[in-house]
Amino acid sequence: MWDCADLAAAMAHRHRRIAAGGATWDELVAEGREAAAREPMLMRTLEHGLLAHESFADALAHRLAHKLEDADLGAACLAPLILEAMEDDPEIPAAAAEDLLAVRDRDPSITDLLTAFLYFKGYHAIQTHRVAHHLWRHGRQHAARFLQSRSSEVFGVDIHPAAKLGRRLMFDHGTAIVIGETAVVEDDVSMLHSVTLGGTGKEGGDRHPKIRRGVLIGAGAKILGNIEVGEGAKIGAGSVVLRAVEPYATVVGNPAQPVGAKRTTMAALTMDQMLDDCTG
Repeated sequence: MWDCADLAAAMAHRHRRIAAGGATWDELVAEGREAAAREPMLMRTLEHGLLAHESFADALAHRLAHKLEDADLGAACLAPLILEAMEDDPEIPAAAAEDLLAVRDRDPSITDLLTAFLYFKGYHAIQTHRVAHHLWRHGRQHAARFLQSRSSEVFGVDIHPAAKLGRRLMFDHGTAIVIGETAVVEDDVSMLHSVTLGGTGKEGGDRHPKIRRGVLIGAGAKILGNIEVGEGAKIGAGSVVLRAVEPYATVVGNPAQPVGAKRTTMAALTMDQMLDDCTG
């Protein structure tokens, strides 16, 4: 039986070959040092969660590991598992850095990177899924399922490990988001809490929504079945979407119906959830 401490030591040199996050990492560390000076009582959190680490990937892996650990599998085992996935696929930490910038750009409640990195469960859930998806694709289904289960328990976000997620994503608040096995979420998508990308019954095969680039999905929206939500579309809060949505359209209601004129900009990037344009 392998020992977690030995595994962690064996992995220590490997993460140095992973991209450090570049300017994002430098900015994150600077924010961490500034926060430590302002709030000495948080020094332990900032040290363990950020400042004691050598790279963005290393810090993120340990942050996720400490969030996800349980009585059977501690952070000392989980961090090397996550780092190994990041080394095998450097796109994981690269996408995580882009997600962090996207949260800062779109969330009016913050102006820094540190807040989302340390505390935002929507952000943590996306990064946990990236690792679980990598494990799933490489035949490690039970390890992937463990991460899915813990993410659901800890963050309140349940994403099947086989679901495909793009980059520059924001799950605002995150609570109660559910994404099914064959769902696809492309780049630059924003969604709020209690969103479901689900099926319509017990049928197998390709049965979940395809969310194209730049879509904004409002709180509580349910998108069901193997349907396409076109690029730049806006789904109103509480809507139930059962049919395909055209690019740059806005749909609201139960069942959701198109309202207003089509836009030419991506609602996900501006987080504009108003329906003032829906007069046509």
